[in-house]
Amino acid sequence: MHCRTLTERNTNLNGRTIVRNIMFGSPEGPWNHSFRLEHKLGPRLKVDPDTPRAERALSKKRDTFVLSAYKDTRVCRTLREFAQVCTPTEKPRAVIVGEGKDAEVQLMELFPGTPLFVEKPVATGPIGDVGQVYEVSRPIEDTNTVCSVGYMLRYLKGVQVMKKIIEDNNLTVVATIARYTCAYEAIAKPDWWDKSKSFGPIIEQGTHFCDLSRYFGGEVDLTSVQAHSLEWDEENGRLGKMAVDESEIAPENRIPRVTSAAWKYESGAVGTFTHVLALQGTDYSCELEVYADGYQFKLVNPYVSPVLYIRQPGQETESKMAFPEDDPFFSEISCFTIRLRTRLRALG
Repeated sequence: MHCRTLTERNTNLNGRTIVRNIMFGSPEGPWNHSFRLEHKLGPRLKVDPDTPRAERALSKKRDTFVLSAYKDTRVCRTLREFAQVCTPTEKPRAVIVGEGKDAEVQLMELFPGTPLFVEKPVATGPIGDVGQVYEVSRPIEDTNTVCSVGYMLRYLKGVQVMKKIIEDNNLTVVATIARYTCAYEAIAKPDWWDKSKSFGPIIEQGTHFCDLSRYFGGEVDLTSVQAHSLEWDEENGRLGKMAVDESEIAPENRIPRVTSAAWKYESGAVGTFTHVLALQGTDYSCELEVYADGYQFKLVNPYVSPVLYIRQPGQETESKMAFPEDDPFFSEISCFTIRLRTRLRALG
């Protein structure tokens, strides 16, 4: 299979362009889509990137086993520029969107029907203007485009075990409890600490756990959502090992140290999520609990070395399942390529 990818740049609300780390990795996490694509597709991968960072990353890539994927790569500043210079044989068969301002809308206009893999598809806009959000998804839906999203935690083996037990026993989820505690000392990107640029830790990190909660609890009654936060200027909101100088960020744009939310699902179940900036060092601490009649599921450390604890009827203690080699990033890319291959075969 011949798969071409485009990486996008993200333009924030102030018009400043920032590079995202999801495509080529960053020091503080396991995220790196290019690494998984290279191992999944090998020489079948051909890459057309759209980011200045590509020039630095490409020189490293060309020294590895995936030289053939990157040796003829050209760098385009915009999607329209790429559309103008690409030949019919270079027309993308799939597009990987790291982040981008209306990238999906542009792609559906320039390359209608091209399968998309969209990393963290969070739409931002004026509060209450839901129509603006749906304008992004509508052309994808209207053209019946294959579209996978980068909520990789759904692809964890432990998550699928939970899902299977719930479905096999016809269980009804009654509560989800999610906690994401990050090691802030390793986060040295100034934009991450600025709400006007990266929109805060719930968008940057917590959205993955919001999605995972919905994966088990179902749709949320949005009118029921309530949240509290511990702000940077409160006495217990001070952090002693920040890697950035927060004084260079406008006070109104500094991010909260804790955000805690609760809601009702449309099914009647209850959900909670708490995001905390408190740990130092590099290791995060993340957990998700899911409850049903007679059952407790607790997924621990999903990003690095997932462990699933299960208590079920007839047991007073928890059973334990470990998945030390699980790589949900690779699993989600694998599922996307399978869907893509199926689509291409259907089209002949």
